[in-house]
Amino acid sequence: MDFRFRADETFAREQDQADELASFREHFCLPIAPSTGQPQHYFCGHSLGLQPKTVRQAVLAELDRWASLGVAGHFTPPHPWADYAADLLPLVAELVGAQPEEVAIANGLTVNLHLLMASFYRPTQQRFKIMLEARPFPSDRYAAASQAAFHGFNAQEAIVEIRPRPGEDLLRTEDMLEQLDREGDQVAVVLLAAVNYATGQFFDIAPIVELAHAKGCVVCVDAAHAIGNVPLALHDWNVDCAVWCHYKYVNAGPGAVAGFFVHARHARRFDLPRLVGWWGHRSDTRFLMPDTYELAPGAAGWQLSNLPILSMAALRASLDLFHQAKMARLRAKSLRLTEYALALLDGLNLQLLTPRAPALRGGQLSWRVPEPRRLANWLQSHGVIVDVREPDILRCAVAPLYNSFQDIWRLATAWRALTTERGES
Repeated sequence: MDFRFRADETFAREQDQADELASFREHFCLPIAPSTGQPQHYFCGHSLGLQPKTVRQAVLAELDRWASLGVAGHFTPPHPWADYAADLLPLVAELVGAQPEEVAIANGLTVNLHLLMASFYRPTQQRFKIMLEARPFPSDRYAAASQAAFHGFNAQEAIVEIRPRPGEDLLRTEDMLEQLDREGDQVAVVLLAAVNYATGQFFDIAPIVELAHAKGCVVCVDAAHAIGNVPLALHDWNVDCAVWCHYKYVNAGPGAVAGFFVHARHARRFDLPRLVGWWGHRSDTRFLMPDTYELAPGAAGWQLSNLPILSMAALRASLDLFHQAKMARLRAKSLRLTEYALALLDGLNLQLLTPRAPALRGGQLSWRVPEPRRLANWLQSHGVIVDVREPDILRCAVAPLYNSFQDIWRLATAWRALTTERGES
């Protein structure tokens, strides 16, 4: 990436002045440092995104509608609750590279993973394994192991991890493909994160899906650390199904309602076993309360219950900002911000875990450091918010909707001050 920079604060200010997305920062509530009363420099969008200022009014509007309309709010415009997701699905589809009919908004990520595994994990004595990347997000491992056990298999035998080469932290695509080719005949489902939560590595999904299908495997993608962070193309990659949350880069609030994807080729596979509920019934006859269950086509057929409207209102507020900003522009800014961060921090003798190649990473940068908790606490005392994954990983993510070049400069300045104090530079 051709990005020339200077290490002075004036350069950071100049970059922010020239940034066509800079105004979006004003749409977010920035955490305030209690000691100074000043906005903090926030780099935890990979864990919990900041609150859009429009969220408060969006939620209050639904509370007012509930107060004044009662049950009639389900069918009263604008945004009747019974069909509240209708105009949100195209916005979510934009972020994951899908058709609107391929996505649904519901539940939590792991709930959705179990619902989809009920349909797509159909193990046999010959093909029962679930393949994951090494060090997957723990909930994925727990869910996969419990699915295997639920079907009567030994979880330790059923779970297969693709591990890095000795002495390396990152997975190579060729190694992932080689192991899948070697063991794929026993693999029922490949469950792979689009972006690994610990290292920030952005996997090359398309060739993995192609080989997995050739070997007879189903592919499920966990896009929790990818949606709103990197460009996704779930439909074109031919992924069978995917799950994600909306509280990280998508900024829909703590514990926000999640989403999932089912590829269009499965839209009318009504023969697939699944766990069903009222909201997965055809929408045109749902309120006729028929005795006979008729599945809705597409991802909607995996829904269970009606929608948590207050959480959906917060999601609406954030999706509107993404729609205005456009993912291609956000991705370009994200790469400039991360490249700037790497350039400023390169001289501090740090072990970077995240790939340096721009195509192989998103906004998250991870370093292996001694005493990461102490480092994170020191940075926080200087107005910089990062987070830790034990025992030795410090994670820092830029979210281009609200992070600035001056944020990056402040991060590097604080970190450099600490290393100077310790005599490490």
